[in-house]
Amino acid sequence: MNVEEALGLVDRLLIAKTGKALNDLQRTVFRGAWQGKSFTEIHQACSDRCGLDHLMRNVGPELWQLLSDVLGTKVTKNNLQGPVERFFADAQIASFPEKISVTESSSSPHYVSRNPYESECYREILKAGSLIRIKAPQEMGKTWLTERILDHARLQGYQTQIFSFDLSDRMVFADLTRFSKWFCASVGQALRLPNKLDDYWQDIFACNYNSTIYFENYVLAQLNSPLVLALDKVDLVFEHPEIAHDFCGLLRGWNQRAAQGDRVGKIWKNLRLIVVHSTEVYGALDINHSPLGGIGTVVKLSEFSAGQVCELARKYQLNWDETQVGQLMAMVGGHPALIKQALHQIAHQSLSLDRLIQTAPTEAGIYGDHLRRHLAHLQDRPNLAKAFKEVAIASEPVQLQSLQAFKLESMGLISLQGDRAIPRCSLYRQYFRDRLESF
Repeated sequence: MNVEEALGLVDRLLIAKTGKALNDLQRTVFRGAWQGKSFTEIHQACSDRCGLDHLMRNVGPELWQLLSDVLGTKVTKNNLQGPVERFFADAQIASFPEKISVTESSSSPHYVSRNPYESECYREILKAGSLIRIKAPQEMGKTWLTERILDHARLQGYQTQIFSFDLSDRMVFADLTRFSKWFCASVGQALRLPNKLDDYWQDIFACNYNSTIYFENYVLAQLNSPLVLALDKVDLVFEHPEIAHDFCGLLRGWNQRAAQGDRVGKIWKNLRLIVVHSTEVYGALDINHSPLGGIGTVVKLSEFSAGQVCELARKYQLNWDETQVGQLMAMVGGHPALIKQALHQIAHQSLSLDRLIQTAPTEAGIYGDHLRRHLAHLQDRPNLAKAFKEVAIASEPVQLQSLQAFKLESMGLISLQGDRAIPRCSLYRQYFRDRLESF
């Protein structure tokens, strides 16, 4: 079992038992521990998301305890692979089968269907050479939907592979050549193919051309059935404009190649791409549109409806009526992660709905980490902070500059009513109106 297979299985188990997968930091620590890295080495892959001390004293121990609880045996940093592999071997799911029932992977008692997105993606992934772009702010359910699409593809006998860009380190983005070779070799390795870059890479040609030839003549040539390749955390590439422009061009080129009616087109029709990225990075980019605008089928995940929240509350065995659902949604809207976090706390931590709502927009509330992450992003971008402050303190919808509106909506902080902005939910209005006074 490799680390990505282990992470996929652990995430499914966690979602089934707790309704929540590992977060980004936990996944980074898991990968590093699985590969035998020290905390210092793991910290280098965290992109300054937290300090080394916090990683060692908090993130790591909390992860080992979480895994110990769900696996039913003690897990430590130096004893990770054994318990994970034994657990899934005993459960007879030590590796991903070629065909797996869609209902098996979504058997979590806390799963809520995200139609019409699911059925639309199921149809699209069966099309030769298809490309699906799943975009939304963080914690909107992109991972869940991706897994559902992959499950559906496996039912058709397709090969599937998830490749996440959070496997990269800073040096990967040092230049386009290094990035391109790393991407080609890493995807090949994930598919258990030996690295043969030296046989196909010619420095006289551009990186995108070399990458295309490597896939066309080597990677895709090994397929005996269509391959669905899910590229996750592509927003990490967007943070490097000098790389992102060419990489997005590469994906465009591959999509166009699949549309050809010749021998080359036949090869590329066997590749179906799922491109998954958070839109929050847009707030830091000097762009006026999505870096991948104009290609593929775009899925922009929306919030839960009141009906979906009612359904989810029942799955948490809460006997709620429309009044209680309305109270929660009045605070956090239909934000999937915030809704699930609230229901989990109320169902399992003896927290009342009234108390949750009262403390929600405070540092002591259950959303403290989520809110502080947004606050840090705004503090790094004074122009956006000033614009959002205007929205947060206003009693009426505010008209913003179009680029500011685009970036704040992409970050998940506002909703647009026509060309005017309001805070996405009362939680954001209450928390940020007092914390952005200096802007």
